[in-house]
Amino acid sequence: MNTIIIEDEKPAARRLGRLLSDLNVEVTVMLHSVEESILWFKNNPHPDLIFLDIQLSDGLSFEIFEEVEVHSAIIFTTAYDEYALQAFKLNSIDYLLKPIDDEELESALKKYSSLRVNKQPIAIDFEDIKKLLVNPLEREYKKRFTVNVGQHLKIINADDIECFYSENKGTYAATIEGRNYLLDTTLDNLNEELEPKQFFRVSRKFYVNIKHIKDIISYTNSRLQIKLNRFSEQEIIVSRERVKDFKFWLE
Repeated sequence: MNTIIIEDEKPAARRLGRLLSDLNVEVTVMLHSVEESILWFKNNPHPDLIFLDIQLSDGLSFEIFEEVEVHSAIIFTTAYDEYALQAFKLNSIDYLLKPIDDEELESALKKYSSLRVNKQPIAIDFEDIKKLLVNPLEREYKKRFTVNVGQHLKIINADDIECFYSENKGTYAATIEGRNYLLDTTLDNLNEELEPKQFFRVSRKFYVNIKHIKDIISYTNSRLQIKLNRFSEQEIIVSRERVKDFKFWLE
């Protein structure tokens, strides 16, 4: 299987390369920008499979395919969980959220191998996906959550939640009152329920609400630490793979 990675963050590209190597998948080349990728595709045989980051340093990666016709299978990689996940799942082999989990990566590769063995066509409508990115589908996001408090149900407005976090296999909502409530859901399920302009998943353990960020501090290994108005039970660290996207989200 001839595989390439298109990713502008070189540490993230190298990490993905190591994960693929552990799964006996050889990466033939790593590309880091739209311009570099266009030049490479014009002068080299196209690969079987592309791991494609959506936001590159010089533009959206879809711009590559406006210049060259590529028939390779694609697995999208990105930290932008607010993008239209269903569209990517329908129009690609799979969609992997950074930082990439090795089990999810292995599952995506198995899906690709199955399609390849069965010779199923893999058609990707880049224009359709690009329209979703530029003009996201209007949809309603959850404005409130219900939690069990003893024998009662309590309603919590999304605006009053400083963060969502996972701990001991449970998912919790931390509120402006300084209370933590156990939810009957997971952080992964929250991906499609939270308003993306308001909530951002800074790591595998935390979603934060932009309305309640008190301070952002430089942290070790090019990471960031977030201080919220009330929540202080745990450190909230923006993982290195998501720092660039977090800064983009703040703008």
